Amino acid sequence: MMRSARHLAGVAAGLLLAACASAPLHYYTLVAPADESAAASSAPSLPFELLPVGVPAQVDQPQLVVREGGQGVALLGSERWIAPLGDEVRSALSAELARELGSADVSGLPGNGQPLLRIKLDLRRFDSAPGSYALIEAAWSVRLLHGERPAALACTSRVSEAVGPGYPALVQGHQRALGRLAAQVAGVARALGSGRTPACPAG
Repeated sequence: MMRSARHLAGVAAGLLLAACASAPLHYYTLVAPADESAAASSAPSLPFELLPVGVPAQVDQPQLVVREGGQGVALLGSERWIAPLGDEVRSALSAELARELGSADVSGLPGNGQPLLRIKLDLRRFDSAPGSYALIEAAWSVRLLHGERPAALACTSRVSEAVGPGYPALVQGHQRALGRLAAQVAGVARALGSGRTPACPAG
């Protein structure tokens, strides 16, 4: 009888472990779906080069890292980025900048000595609070290379988006925040590319 009880307990534990191991994984991307109705920039800009994006070590994880009331944070084992977070942020910004500027990201392509906008961005904060907000803070710079008057400007941005409950809503909030950030960077890039003196975005 004792052996039978132990056997049943072992089977139950095995089934429980199997159920935990088979918990479904959900994958997310920061690259927003293409909006065919959105108007691209009417004035084509110079091609740009977006350097690799730095992200805070605390959130540089395959899993989503979210705030849980007060100062607590949680690493969500079943909610994951489809690529490393730095790559996700860079891909999202590259797509948004290409749309905003009406030009192409030529990163990794051989240079030809023609005018080029070089963009560098590092995230200082990437905060995720489900049902509350998605917040990013970034330090970034835009540099005009090979132009008649090479110039550069360095700025900082803080963008926060209110989000509804659920992880998909949280990710969509970060997509919107990155879109707003890209618009700020593009404003400076357009000014530099046209020979005007740019200013950092207010706020």
